[in-house]
This record gives sequence, C-alpha cells and structure tokens, in this order.
Amino acid sequence: MDRLLAIMAKLRDPDGGCPWDLKQDFASIVPHTLEEAYEVADAIERGDWEGLPGELGDLLFQVVFYAQLGKEKHWFDFEEVARRISDKLERRHPHVFTDAQIPETELKANWEATKSAERADKGEHSLLDDIPRGMPALTRSVKIQKRVATVGFDWDSLGPVVDKVHEEVDEVLEEAHQVVVDQEKLTEEVGDLLFAVTNLARHLKVNPEQALRRANDKFERRFRGVEALAGESGRELDAHTLEQLEAYWQQVKGRE
Repeated sequence: MDRLLAIMAKLRDPDGGCPWDLKQDFASIVPHTLEEAYEVADAIERGDWEGLPGELGDLLFQVVFYAQLGKEKHWFDFEEVARRISDKLERRHPHVFTDAQIPETELKANWEATKSAERADKGEHSLLDDIPRGMPALTRSVKIQKRVATVGFDWDSLGPVVDKVHEEVDEVLEEAHQVVVDQEKLTEEVGDLLFAVTNLARHLKVNPEQALRRANDKFERRFRGVEALAGESGRELDAHTLEQLEAYWQQVKGRE
C-alpha cells in the first residue's frame, strides 16, 4: 500500500511526474472510476479469477488517485479515507465490534436505524437524500425501492407487482396509439414501465442490471451467429428480408 501511495505521489509530482496524471482533477477521473468498476463486475461475471486481482488493483488505484488529489488540496488523504470507512463499518456492526447483543432478526433494522441517524447528522432528512443521482438508472431504481420498503412502502406479494407491470404496459400503448404522440409523455410512460419491471425483478430477487447485461450478451452472441449465417449465404446482411433473418435467428437459438 505504501508503494502504491508513493507511486501515485510521484505521478502527480510537478517535477518529473506524468503529464496526463498532472492534468487530472476529481471530475475528470470519475468516468475512469466507473469504467474500472464495470471491469471488476465483468471479470467476476466471467469467472476470470486470474484477471480479477488486476482489475481490483485498477479500481483501488482510482481511490488512491482521489486521495492524492485531496491531499494536495489539504482536504483529506488516504489515511482519512481508510479511517472513515473503518469507523463506519465498526459503527454499523456493533454486534461484531462491541458487546452489544443484537438478535439476528433485528440486524437489518439496526443497520437501517444507524444509517438513518447518519443521514440526520448530515442534515439529510428524507429517506432518499443520500442516493446518488449519478448511479445507473436501474441500480438507482432498486436502491430507491429498497429504501422505501424499509418503512413498509412496498407490496407484500407478487400479484400487485405483476399487475402494475401490465398497467404500465397498457399506459405506454395507449400513449403510443394517440393520433398525435406526445413524445415527452411517452418517455414518461416508458420510464414508469421500466421502474415497474425493476420492481418486479427486485421482488423476484433478481439484480436487474445484471439480468439486462446477460440479456445484452445473449442477444449479441446470437446476432453474431445471424451475421455468420448471412455471410455464408454470400449476400450482405441488409439484402435479407426480416423473415430470412428471423429464420437465421431461430437456427442460432436452436443450436444453443
């Protein structure tokens, strides 16, 4: 860790450091942080245990970079970052780090109560105050839904959740079939549908972000198969009819 922190300091040293690293600031690093987090997730989903340490190192480097920027501005350093997460983990796990006896059935409620107190200390009074707007939309939807569920604002069975999905589909189609389609309204209705489907996934204990990634991968794999079959025909892809392409699709799907 000391070696990594020293490397980071050297990269940011105005006297002989790296020109690219010297140009960066907090905002410019954010896209790289998100990219590295996705690469960690991708390695785990592919079961790339050999490559995972490297991906985790790339992600750790992002934290070290932010810490170096904070140190240069005399705001915080890596030690402060580590201290704060250590304090938080101990505070949220009194059953592990203190003599507090908390039944397992009450651990979740205690966790939420602790988080609520932390939000209040920061002047955040809504349950939703600390949910980042920059999160991927599906992930943020789940976060919002889980948060409000802690106070009972949630259906307790699957039926109403499914009914809501059907209701939102009907509202999307109703708007789409207007003589003059209000695109803004249609976007709102599609958003409601996506939110309802995300809620369905949550009730089924399925991570919607992960599920959609898998669906993307499956579609991509099958479409590449369609491209290969079209290539074997000697004709360009766009020279085929939709029916012919669908036949290729079913052929690829059948092979799987």
